[in-house]
Formats: sequence, C-alpha cells, structure tokens
Amino acid sequence: MDRLVRKLANFMAYLGGGVLLALIGITCVSVIGRTLNTLGHSDFVSAFTPFLAPLLTGFGPILGDFELVEAGVAFSIMAFLPLCQLNRGHATVELVTGLFPQGINRLLALLWETVFAFVLIVIAWRLYVGTTDKMRYGETTFMLQFPVWWGYAACAFAAVIACMVAVYSVYLHIRDVAARDEYTVSGDVQQ
Repeated sequence: MDRLVRKLANFMAYLGGGVLLALIGITCVSVIGRTLNTLGHSDFVSAFTPFLAPLLTGFGPILGDFELVEAGVAFSIMAFLPLCQLNRGHATVELVTGLFPQGINRLLALLWETVFAFVLIVIAWRLYVGTTDKMRYGETTFMLQFPVWWGYAACAFAAVIACMVAVYSVYLHIRDVAARDEYTVSGDVQQ
C-alpha cells in the first residue's frame, strides 16, 4: 500500500511540475511578445529602424495567458499537496512543542494530520460542487472561452488524490502512536 501511495503522490507532483513548467513557458513567451510589441511601437525604433517596427509589432502576448495561469497554478498547488503531505513537508511552528515529551508531540502530530485530512476532504467536496455548478451554468473564461469547470475538475481530481494521501498519512500517524505506546507499555523504550 505504501508503494502505491508514494507512486501516486510522486505522479501528481510530476504532473503538477509539468503543468507549472508549461505555465512558466507560456508566461515567458507572453512577456517577450508583449515587450517586442511595445518596442515596435516606440518612437525610438520607429525613428531609427523603421524597417524593424512593423516586424516587432507583429508580436504580442499570448491571448488569455492569465486564464491559463490561473487554472494551471491552482491545479499545480493541489497536485503538489500529496507529496508534501506524505513527506511531512508542511511548514510547522514549534514554539512550545519542543518542551513537550515525544509522546505528546506524536499525539499533536496525529491531531493536526487528522484536521488537515478533514480540511482536504471539505476542499475536495466543495471543488466537486463547484465543478458541477460551473458545468450546469456553462460558464466560460472571458478571453479563451474555455469552460471554467475544466479547471475546477482538474483541481477536484488533484484534491481527491490529496485526500487519499492525507487519510493514509493519518493511518501512518495512528500506527506510529500505537507502536510507541506498545513499546512504552512493555518497558522497552523509556520516554
């Protein structure tokens, strides 16, 4: 089971990374096109290199680049969550927990893993509701006119995977707490 969950989390991270790289490429091409277009319209280029101005004004930004970035970044964030969750890579603030015994810290970690799993389940549920609402209303983006529900559905898919990994992570924490309690009861490990 552990191998399957890890492969799924890695796959989602690679998929999110691929989408993010594509978005970086789209953004770079769009910024370069916009810059070249601005140069083509500048007085300096028109005055000193009039043959270059029409060529530069042929460039421009990618139509609807911000719509693609908006949907893609949301998906990428959700796609990175499973691997981050599995590797316990979320940011933590440990102001007083260093003063607690390890057993209390394990219980606190289990509590927060459970809360996080619950929150992810709520997020996945609301993304599903949002997807069905956007499908029903037929809402599209302004520039590209692609259905808004596509982005919601991609995020909902990633959120479901994140939920599965979060629930598995809760299971790992429960197993860890139970294993430590067995050692303590049998006297093998002192805390």
